[in-house]
Amino acid sequence: MWIVPEAKIADLMDRATCFNAIEGVFAAMSRGDAYNFPVIREAIGHADALYGFKSGFDRAGLALGLKSGGYWPGNEAKGLTNHQSTVILFDADTGKVKALVGGNLLTALRTAAASAVSIKHLARPDAKVLGMIGAGHQSAFQMRAAVEQRQFEKVVGWNFHPEMLDRLAKTADELGLPFEAVSLDELGAQSDVIISITSSFAPILLDAQVRPGTHIACMGTDTKGKQEVEAALVARATVFTDEVAQAISIGECQHAIAEGLIREDEIGELGAVINGTHPGRSTASEITLFDGTGVGLQDLAVAAAVLDLAVQKGVATEVAF
Repeated sequence: MWIVPEAKIADLMDRATCFNAIEGVFAAMSRGDAYNFPVIREAIGHADALYGFKSGFDRAGLALGLKSGGYWPGNEAKGLTNHQSTVILFDADTGKVKALVGGNLLTALRTAAASAVSIKHLARPDAKVLGMIGAGHQSAFQMRAAVEQRQFEKVVGWNFHPEMLDRLAKTADELGLPFEAVSLDELGAQSDVIISITSSFAPILLDAQVRPGTHIACMGTDTKGKQEVEAALVARATVFTDEVAQAISIGECQHAIAEGLIREDEIGELGAVINGTHPGRSTASEITLFDGTGVGLQDLAVAAAVLDLAVQKGVATEVAF
Protein backbone atom coordinates (compact mmCIF):
# COMPACT_ATOMS: atom_id res chain seq x y z
CA MET A 1 0.00 0.00 0.00
CA TRP A 2 1.19 3.49 -0.84
CA ILE A 3 0.92 6.41 1.56
CA VAL A 4 0.86 10.00 0.30
CA PRO A 5 0.73 12.26 3.38
CA GLU A 6 -1.05 15.59 3.48
CA ALA A 7 2.26 17.46 3.73
CA LYS A 8 3.32 16.21 0.26
CA ILE A 9 0.16 17.17 -1.64
CA ALA A 10 0.98 20.86 -2.23
CA ASP A 11 4.20 19.99 -4.08
CA LEU A 12 2.46 17.39 -6.24
CA MET A 13 -0.94 18.70 -7.34
CA ASP A 14 -1.43 21.88 -9.34
CA ARG A 15 -4.68 23.53 -10.45
CA ALA A 16 -4.34 22.46 -14.09
CA THR A 17 -3.95 18.79 -13.24
CA CYS A 18 -6.83 19.01 -10.81
CA PHE A 19 -9.04 20.81 -13.34
CA ASN A 20 -8.39 18.16 -15.99
CA ALA A 21 -9.16 15.35 -13.54
CA ILE A 22 -12.47 16.93 -12.51
CA GLU A 23 -13.54 17.78 -16.04
CA GLY A 24 -12.73 14.22 -17.07
CA VAL A 25 -14.63 12.56 -14.27
CA PHE A 26 -17.74 14.72 -14.84
CA ALA A 27 -17.66 13.62 -18.46
CA ALA A 28 -17.22 9.96 -17.45
CA MET A 29 -20.17 10.21 -15.06
CA SER A 30 -22.43 11.55 -17.79
CA ARG A 31 -21.34 8.80 -20.18
CA GLY A 32 -22.16 6.19 -17.57
CA ASP A 33 -18.54 5.10 -17.21
CA ALA A 34 -18.34 6.22 -13.57
CA TYR A 35 -20.84 6.30 -10.75
CA ASN A 36 -21.07 7.34 -7.13
CA PHE A 37 -22.41 5.26 -4.28
CA PRO A 38 -24.92 6.70 -1.77
CA VAL A 39 -23.44 9.33 0.53
CA ILE A 40 -23.35 8.98 4.31
CA ARG A 41 -23.13 12.35 6.06
CA GLU A 42 -24.24 12.85 9.65
CA ALA A 43 -23.84 15.15 12.62
CA ILE A 44 -21.84 13.14 15.15
CA GLY A 45 -23.06 15.01 18.23
CA HIS A 46 -19.57 16.15 19.18
CA ALA A 47 -17.65 19.36 18.35
CA ASP A 48 -20.56 20.40 16.08
CA ALA A 49 -18.96 18.16 13.46
CA LEU A 50 -20.45 16.70 10.30
CA TYR A 51 -18.81 13.42 9.30
CA GLY A 52 -19.35 11.04 6.42
CA PHE A 53 -18.21 8.90 3.52
CA LYS A 54 -18.28 9.51 -0.23
CA SER A 55 -17.34 6.68 -2.54
CA GLY A 56 -17.63 5.46 -6.10
CA PHE A 57 -16.04 3.65 -9.03
CA ASP A 58 -14.73 4.90 -12.37
CA ARG A 59 -14.67 1.95 -14.77
CA ALA A 60 -12.69 3.88 -17.36
CA GLY A 61 -9.93 5.00 -15.01
CA LEU A 62 -10.32 2.04 -12.59
CA ALA A 63 -10.46 4.44 -9.64
CA LEU A 64 -12.22 2.70 -6.77
CA GLY A 65 -12.40 3.97 -3.20
CA LEU A 66 -13.81 6.42 -0.73
CA LYS A 67 -13.18 9.69 1.05
CA SER A 68 -13.82 9.71 4.77
CA GLY A 69 -14.03 12.97 6.64
CA GLY A 70 -16.15 16.00 7.31
CA TYR A 71 -16.46 19.49 8.71
CA TRP A 72 -15.26 20.58 12.14
CA PRO A 73 -16.27 24.26 12.51
CA GLY A 74 -13.94 24.92 15.45
CA ASN A 75 -10.77 23.81 13.71
CA GLU A 76 -9.69 27.18 12.38
CA ALA A 77 -9.27 28.44 15.95
CA LYS A 78 -6.93 25.48 16.50
CA GLY A 79 -4.79 26.28 13.48
CA LEU A 80 -6.38 23.50 11.40
CA THR A 81 -8.59 23.54 8.33
CA ASN A 82 -12.27 23.04 9.11
CA HIS A 83 -12.57 20.30 6.49
CA GLN A 84 -10.64 17.15 7.39
CA SER A 85 -10.53 14.12 5.11
CA THR A 86 -8.56 11.13 3.88
CA VAL A 87 -8.94 9.25 0.60
CA ILE A 88 -8.54 5.47 0.47
CA LEU A 89 -8.00 3.89 -2.95
CA PHE A 90 -8.47 0.20 -3.70
CA ASP A 91 -7.21 -2.02 -6.52
CA ALA A 92 -10.24 -2.50 -8.77
CA ASP A 93 -9.02 -5.93 -9.90
CA THR A 94 -8.40 -7.47 -6.47
CA GLY A 95 -10.05 -5.24 -3.84
CA LYS A 96 -6.74 -4.84 -2.00
CA VAL A 97 -5.96 -1.48 -0.41
CA LYS A 98 -3.91 0.51 -2.91
CA ALA A 99 -3.24 3.85 -1.22
CA LEU A 100 -3.96 6.18 1.66
CA VAL A 101 -3.91 9.80 0.48
CA GLY A 102 -4.22 13.03 2.46
CA GLY A 103 -7.48 14.66 1.40
CA ASN A 104 -7.59 18.15 2.92
CA LEU A 105 -5.84 20.18 0.22
CA LEU A 106 -7.19 17.88 -2.48
CA THR A 107 -10.73 18.61 -1.30
CA ALA A 108 -10.13 22.35 -1.53
CA LEU A 109 -8.54 22.04 -4.97
CA ARG A 110 -11.18 19.72 -6.41
CA THR A 111 -14.04 21.87 -5.08
CA ALA A 112 -12.52 24.93 -6.71
CA ALA A 113 -11.87 22.99 -9.90
CA ALA A 114 -15.53 21.96 -10.09
CA SER A 115 -16.77 25.55 -10.06
CA ALA A 116 -14.04 26.47 -12.56
CA VAL A 117 -15.21 23.70 -14.90
CA SER A 118 -18.74 25.11 -14.66
CA ILE A 119 -17.44 28.61 -15.49
CA LYS A 120 -15.55 27.29 -18.52
CA HIS A 121 -18.64 25.59 -19.95
CA LEU A 122 -21.51 27.81 -18.76
CA ALA A 123 -20.43 31.40 -18.10
CA ARG A 124 -20.71 34.05 -20.81
CA PRO A 125 -17.45 34.42 -22.75
CA ASP A 126 -17.43 38.16 -22.03
CA ALA A 127 -17.76 37.81 -18.22
CA LYS A 128 -15.75 40.59 -16.55
CA VAL A 129 -16.80 40.80 -12.88
CA LEU A 130 -16.48 37.91 -10.43
CA GLY A 131 -18.70 37.99 -7.35
CA MET A 132 -17.68 36.04 -4.24
CA ILE A 133 -20.15 35.17 -1.47
CA GLY A 134 -18.20 33.77 1.47
CA ALA A 135 -14.67 34.49 2.68
CA GLY A 136 -13.72 31.29 4.46
CA HIS A 137 -10.72 29.04 3.80
CA GLN A 138 -12.15 27.69 0.54
CA SER A 139 -12.88 31.10 -0.97
CA ALA A 140 -9.27 31.81 -1.97
CA PHE A 141 -9.06 28.47 -3.82
CA GLN A 142 -12.31 29.29 -5.60
CA MET A 143 -11.10 32.70 -6.74
CA ARG A 144 -7.74 31.45 -8.01
CA ALA A 145 -9.37 28.69 -10.06
CA ALA A 146 -12.15 30.92 -11.40
CA VAL A 147 -9.92 33.67 -12.79
CA GLU A 148 -8.15 31.15 -15.02
CA GLN A 149 -11.37 30.60 -17.00
CA ARG A 150 -12.36 34.16 -17.98
CA GLN A 151 -10.70 37.54 -18.39
CA PHE A 152 -12.07 39.01 -15.19
CA GLU A 153 -11.33 42.66 -14.55
CA LYS A 154 -12.67 42.98 -11.01
CA VAL A 155 -13.72 40.97 -7.96
CA VAL A 156 -16.56 41.99 -5.63
CA GLY A 157 -17.30 40.20 -2.38
CA TRP A 158 -19.68 39.83 0.54
CA ASN A 159 -19.43 37.83 3.76
CA PHE A 160 -21.54 37.41 6.89
CA HIS A 161 -18.52 38.60 8.87
CA PRO A 162 -17.08 41.61 6.98
CA GLU A 163 -13.81 41.46 8.89
CA MET A 164 -13.00 38.24 6.99
CA LEU A 165 -13.18 39.95 3.58
CA ASP A 166 -9.48 40.71 3.87
CA ARG A 167 -8.85 37.15 2.63
CA LEU A 168 -10.66 37.95 -0.62
CA ALA A 169 -8.94 41.32 -0.94
CA LYS A 170 -5.48 39.79 -0.50
CA THR A 171 -6.19 36.97 -2.95
CA ALA A 172 -7.49 39.40 -5.56
CA ASP A 173 -4.41 41.58 -5.07
CA GLU A 174 -2.16 38.54 -5.61
CA LEU A 175 -4.01 37.94 -8.86
CA GLY A 176 -3.62 41.55 -9.94
CA LEU A 177 -7.33 42.34 -9.70
CA PRO A 178 -9.09 45.18 -7.86
CA PHE A 179 -11.44 44.10 -5.07
CA GLU A 180 -14.50 45.82 -3.67
CA ALA A 181 -16.56 44.85 -0.61
CA VAL A 182 -20.22 45.34 -1.55
CA SER A 183 -23.77 44.67 -0.42
CA LEU A 184 -25.59 41.64 -1.83
CA ASP A 185 -27.74 43.93 -3.97
CA GLU A 186 -24.62 45.50 -5.47
CA LEU A 187 -22.89 42.14 -5.86
CA GLY A 188 -25.78 40.84 -7.92
CA ALA A 189 -25.98 44.04 -9.95
CA GLN A 190 -22.29 43.97 -10.90
CA SER A 191 -21.38 40.29 -11.20
CA ASP A 192 -21.27 38.24 -14.39
CA VAL A 193 -20.21 35.16 -12.42
CA ILE A 194 -21.09 34.52 -8.77
CA ILE A 195 -19.52 31.84 -6.58
CA SER A 196 -21.20 31.11 -3.26
CA ILE A 197 -19.07 29.13 -0.82
CA THR A 198 -20.61 29.23 2.64
CA SER A 199 -22.07 26.82 5.20
CA SER A 200 -25.41 28.62 5.33
CA PHE A 201 -28.71 26.98 6.25
CA ALA A 202 -30.79 29.91 4.95
CA PRO A 203 -30.82 31.63 1.54
CA ILE A 204 -28.29 34.44 1.17
CA LEU A 205 -28.60 35.45 -2.48
CA LEU A 206 -32.14 36.29 -3.58
CA ASP A 207 -33.75 35.91 -6.99
CA ALA A 208 -34.38 39.64 -7.34
CA GLN A 209 -30.68 40.41 -6.79
CA VAL A 210 -29.42 38.50 -9.83
CA ARG A 211 -29.37 40.04 -13.30
CA PRO A 212 -29.92 38.16 -16.58
CA GLY A 213 -26.87 36.48 -18.08
CA THR A 214 -25.25 35.63 -14.75
CA HIS A 215 -23.61 32.29 -14.08
CA ILE A 216 -23.84 31.12 -10.46
CA ALA A 217 -21.77 28.34 -8.91
CA CYS A 218 -23.32 27.20 -5.63
CA MET A 219 -20.51 25.32 -3.92
CA GLY A 220 -21.40 25.28 -0.22
CA THR A 221 -24.61 23.24 -0.04
CA ASP A 222 -23.69 19.59 0.48
CA THR A 223 -25.92 18.55 3.39
CA LYS A 224 -29.66 18.24 3.91
CA GLY A 225 -30.98 21.60 5.10
CA LYS A 226 -28.12 23.76 3.83
CA GLN A 227 -29.06 26.58 1.45
CA GLU A 228 -27.19 29.48 -0.14
CA VAL A 229 -29.63 30.90 -2.71
CA GLU A 230 -33.36 31.47 -2.83
CA ALA A 231 -35.32 28.56 -4.33
CA ALA A 232 -36.99 30.99 -6.75
CA LEU A 233 -33.56 31.78 -8.20
CA VAL A 234 -32.89 28.09 -8.80
CA ALA A 235 -36.28 27.90 -10.55
CA ARG A 236 -35.44 30.90 -12.80
CA ALA A 237 -32.06 29.51 -13.80
CA THR A 238 -31.06 26.75 -16.17
CA VAL A 239 -29.65 24.31 -13.64
CA PHE A 240 -26.71 21.92 -13.97
CA THR A 241 -25.08 19.74 -11.34
CA ASP A 242 -22.37 17.18 -10.77
CA GLU A 243 -24.90 14.46 -9.89
CA VAL A 244 -28.68 14.87 -10.01
CA ALA A 245 -29.38 12.40 -7.19
CA GLN A 246 -27.21 14.40 -4.79
CA ALA A 247 -28.51 17.75 -6.02
CA ILE A 248 -32.09 16.92 -5.14
CA SER A 249 -31.26 15.33 -1.79
CA ILE A 250 -28.39 17.34 -0.27
CA GLY A 251 -27.63 20.06 -2.83
CA GLU A 252 -29.02 23.49 -3.57
CA CYS A 253 -31.82 21.94 -5.66
CA GLN A 254 -33.33 20.19 -2.62
CA HIS A 255 -35.33 23.30 -1.68
CA ALA A 256 -36.69 24.10 -5.15
CA ILE A 257 -37.68 20.44 -5.52
CA ALA A 258 -39.40 20.42 -2.10
CA GLU A 259 -41.33 23.59 -2.97
CA GLY A 260 -42.41 22.15 -6.31
CA LEU A 261 -40.64 24.89 -8.27
CA ILE A 262 -38.57 22.54 -10.44
CA ARG A 263 -38.67 18.90 -11.49
CA GLU A 264 -35.81 16.44 -11.31
CA ASP A 265 -35.83 16.06 -15.09
CA GLU A 266 -35.17 19.79 -15.49
CA ILE A 267 -31.73 19.47 -13.88
CA GLY A 268 -28.90 18.89 -16.34
CA GLU A 269 -25.53 17.22 -15.86
CA LEU A 270 -22.45 19.41 -16.29
CA GLY A 271 -20.80 16.31 -17.75
CA ALA A 272 -23.34 16.30 -20.58
CA VAL A 273 -22.27 19.84 -21.52
CA ILE A 274 -18.62 18.75 -21.45
CA ASN A 275 -19.45 15.75 -23.68
CA GLY A 276 -21.50 17.87 -26.09
CA THR A 277 -24.75 16.00 -25.45
CA HIS A 278 -26.31 19.09 -23.82
CA PRO A 279 -25.96 22.54 -25.38
CA GLY A 280 -25.39 24.29 -22.05
CA ARG A 281 -25.99 28.05 -22.15
CA SER A 282 -28.24 28.95 -25.08
CA THR A 283 -28.49 32.75 -24.81
CA ALA A 284 -26.47 35.63 -23.40
CA SER A 285 -29.39 36.60 -21.13
CA GLU A 286 -29.88 33.15 -19.64
CA ILE A 287 -29.07 32.60 -15.97
CA THR A 288 -27.12 29.39 -15.50
CA LEU A 289 -26.58 27.75 -12.12
CA PHE A 290 -24.21 24.96 -11.15
CA ASP A 291 -25.22 23.02 -8.05
CA GLY A 292 -21.84 21.70 -6.94
CA THR A 293 -22.67 19.10 -4.31
CA GLY A 294 -19.24 17.44 -4.31
CA VAL A 295 -19.17 13.79 -5.35
CA GLY A 296 -16.89 10.99 -4.27
CA LEU A 297 -15.63 10.45 -7.80
CA GLN A 298 -14.06 13.92 -7.71
CA ASP A 299 -11.98 12.88 -4.71
CA LEU A 300 -11.00 9.58 -6.29
CA ALA A 301 -9.98 11.27 -9.54
CA VAL A 302 -7.64 13.79 -7.89
CA ALA A 303 -6.30 11.22 -5.40
CA ALA A 304 -5.49 8.80 -8.23
CA ALA A 305 -3.74 11.59 -10.14
CA VAL A 306 -1.69 12.68 -7.14
CA LEU A 307 -0.78 9.06 -6.33
CA ASP A 308 0.65 8.59 -9.82
CA LEU A 309 2.68 11.77 -9.44
CA ALA A 310 3.90 10.79 -5.96
CA VAL A 311 5.07 7.37 -7.14
CA GLN A 312 6.78 8.86 -10.21
CA LYS A 313 8.61 11.43 -8.09
CA GLY A 314 9.53 8.97 -5.35
CA VAL A 315 7.71 10.77 -2.53
CA ALA A 316 5.09 8.10 -1.82
CA THR A 317 5.88 5.63 0.95
CA GLU A 318 5.14 1.94 0.33
CA VAL A 319 4.23 -0.20 3.33
CA ALA A 320 3.18 -3.82 3.73
CA PHE A 321 -0.49 -4.09 4.59
